[in-house]
Amino acid sequence: LDTLEKWVTEIFSQIPNNGLPKPSFDHLTQPFDTPEFHKLYRVVPIRKVHSLTITWALPPQEQFYRVKPLHYISWLVGHEGKGSVLSFLRKKFWALALYGGNGETGFEQNSTYSIFSISVTLTDEGYKHFYEVAHVVFQYVKMLQKRGPDQRQVIWEEIQKIEANEFHYQEQTDPVDYVENLCENMQLFQKEDFLTGDQLLFEYKPEV
Repeated sequence: LDTLEKWVTEIFSQIPNNGLPKPSFDHLTQPFDTPEFHKLYRVVPIRKVHSLTITWALPPQEQFYRVKPLHYISWLVGHEGKGSVLSFLRKKFWALALYGGNGETGFEQNSTYSIFSISVTLTDEGYKHFYEVAHVVFQYVKMLQKRGPDQRQVIWEEIQKIEANEFHYQEQTDPVDYVENLCENMQLFQKEDFLTGDQLLFEYKPEV
C-alpha cells in the first residue's frame, strides 16, 4: 500500500484542481417528456427472433441505492413461478422468457433519469398476440401498484439475503476491473458504501 500510495502521489499530484463543484443535472427532471415515447415501434431483427420490449422513463433513482426499488420490482416481474406473468404467458404458448430490470448505471440510471424495461421473448404464436401480451404485462404492473409493497417485506428480505450471499461468496474478479468499478462507485455512493453500494440492499422503505 505504501508503494501504491507513492505512485499515485507522483503521478496525480500535479493535476490542477479547478475548484469547481461536481456538475449537476437535477434541473432536467423530465428528459423524455415527449409524445414519441408513447408509441409502438416495430423493428425488423437480423436474427429470427420475436421480442416485445416495454420501456418506462422514470425520475432518477440512483439516490435510492440503499433501497434499490427497481431491483425489487424487477424481482417480482421476473418471477417465473405460479401466478407470474411468464407462467401465464407460457400456458398460452405465447412466450419463452421474460426479463425486467434496470442496469443501475450509465445510460439506464443516472442523475437525470432512470430507465425500467420489461422484455418478453415471444413464440411465433405470441407474436400474433403481442397486443394481448403487452396488456397482460401492464395488468400485472397495475396489480403490483394497487396492492403496494407493504405486505411484501418478506420478499425484500429474501432478495437482501440472496444478494448478501452472492456478495460474500463471489469469485475474485480481475483487479483492473475491480478498481474501475470501485472508482465508479466513489462517484455514486457514500464513503462507507463504496465496496457494497452497487450490490447490497440496506433499507426497506415501502414508500420508495
